[in-house]
Amino acid sequence: MIHRKTYNCLVLPTASGAVTIEGPVTPETLSSLQFHSGLRAFRPHEEQKKALIEIAGLDEGRIIIARVKDTVVGYVTYVHPDPLERWSQGNMENLLELGAIEVISEFRNFKIGKNLLKVSMMDDAMNDYIIITTEYYWHWDLQGTGLNVWDYRKVMEKMMNAGGLEYMATDDPEICSHPANCLMVKIGSRVSMDHVQQFDRIRFQNRFMY
Repeated sequence: MIHRKTYNCLVLPTASGAVTIEGPVTPETLSSLQFHSGLRAFRPHEEQKKALIEIAGLDEGRIIIARVKDTVVGYVTYVHPDPLERWSQGNMENLLELGAIEVISEFRNFKIGKNLLKVSMMDDAMNDYIIITTEYYWHWDLQGTGLNVWDYRKVMEKMMNAGGLEYMATDDPEICSHPANCLMVKIGSRVSMDHVQQFDRIRFQNRFMY
């Protein structure tokens, strides 16, 4: 499969200045930018920068960023699922996982997350993919936002809906381990029925339970 990537961009005016949302960006572009120290949900910001540069260099890897001038204040990543997860079973080349989305606290009230997803889906090539995200409550910034687990889940669902991802059931044990966890999916318009059925077999591996 050829992983086509077409750059898209929008500029979002906010009370804290104009935010450029753009991508997929290249490793070279990421290398030339600063990462805000507030980007530390997954690892220290400099280590996160290195990780995103690596993802951007992968054939299928996509990084969409939000930046103020030359400082990255948010991002979303798309990459093949981790080989240790069930979603990698079948080695589906057209299955991408929205693996991480992060926006610094100063910009969280400006719909940056929704617009990162909207810019992601501006690329027509995204219609060739099944795109998934696995939401686990233990990854959520409940303390920083002051939201309870259910309100945070609503916020996450609404944000993912902006990118066309919708809730889908699964019997994955990790997702089923807490009712707030969920799988969200967008099936591209050019994905074949054979690939949809292959994905369904990955989603449900214990059908006797239903």
